Amino acid sequence: MNAPEKKPAPAAPKLDDYPHRATDIIRLGDLDHQGHVNNAVFSTYLETGRVNFIRDVFGGLNFGGHKGFVVARLEINFIRELHWPGTVEACTGVERIGKSSVTYAQAVFHEGVCAANGRTTMVFIDRTTRGSTPLLPEIIERLQGMMMRG
Repeated sequence: MNAPEKKPAPAAPKLDDYPHRATDIIRLGDLDHQGHVNNAVFSTYLETGRVNFIRDVFGGLNFGGHKGFVVARLEINFIRELHWPGTVEACTGVERIGKSSVTYAQAVFHEGVCAANGRTTMVFIDRTTRGSTPLLPEIIERLQGMMMRG
């Protein structure tokens, strides 16, 4: 009986594929009992990347007073351990633009090597009704300028 054929591993993301980078520090408190960065902290690094992306691309986190983005889905693939001390680059690029949502491709790099990657889908909502609302044309235009490279 033959062993099943192994699928090749997907190519690791490259730093240059992402149009936006934000630097964060690895804090001593980020470590777990095994001495490496706890897996839950990776989502915080990705949040740093998203918040800085939105601030830098749109000039802030406010979209007309009663509209904004909320996270609807977050997925993370863990590739390498991270250790203290050090810094990481939380990288973000637009993967897909929907009617009322945007999916960001994100990754965490340490010394130029990818430690984790994933996707975050954010939905544009009306904060009064708490329901989704279509993306504004000016938001779509700016997002299109931040699409993933490569």
